[in-house]
Amino acid sequence: MVETEIQGGVARVHLARTGKANALSSPFLAQLRETIEELRNVDGVRVVVLAGRGRTFCAGADVAELAALQASNAGAFVEAIHKVCAAIRSLEVPVLAKLHGAVIGAGLEIAAACDLRIAAEGTRFAMPEVKLGIPSVVEAALLPRLMGAGRAAWLVLTGEPIDARRAYEWQLVEELCPPEALDARTEALVQSLLAADAQALAAQKRLCQLWDEAPLAESVRHSIRLFAECYAGGRPNTLIQGLRR
Repeated sequence: MVETEIQGGVARVHLARTGKANALSSPFLAQLRETIEELRNVDGVRVVVLAGRGRTFCAGADVAELAALQASNAGAFVEAIHKVCAAIRSLEVPVLAKLHGAVIGAGLEIAAACDLRIAAEGTRFAMPEVKLGIPSVVEAALLPRLMGAGRAAWLVLTGEPIDARRAYEWQLVEELCPPEALDARTEALVQSLLAADAQALAAQKRLCQLWDEAPLAESVRHSIRLFAECYAGGRPNTLIQGLRR
């Protein structure tokens, strides 16, 4: 259900439950979480690309499993979604979501947990949980930070889909491109990330998350400490001197 390829500093993780539109079952979520967590121990990985095989990125939670949930195990199911998202956010390297087809419910929460999102024109985005008698939860809490409170509320309260153009205009995705250009544009973004200093990129990812969660004064204080730590090995001095030549 999860396919991983690692080459040239890039780990490409594909959701590959194509017969079910990459819908997320409990075993699928467990495998995805394990795959992402294992990347922490792989030397040389600088960037992770998360994509979907087949016609869609992810159709959300497996509806058969949703229909069978009870009050006793429903919390554990959505916690499994959260653990996948937390694993993505805790990676020290940037994670890029490559989106096409449909990005629905829990699939959108996983995309929101990534650091950057690029989508093909024609992709549909939706948080339809209210139409199923349940609220959108766990990493749906990231949506107001990405889109603003009103736009996030529109998604989770109406349950109506938006197209990729509106998702781009609403700042849910950072780049939009024709379907035939998705591979090339993804690779261009990957190369831009690879060109950055790995230590600085890891520090910047931590700061981006802190900016979302912490008061301004704490963010500034922490950023000063991280800036100073980057000079501990002298790498910025070498890189800056190289620019002056």
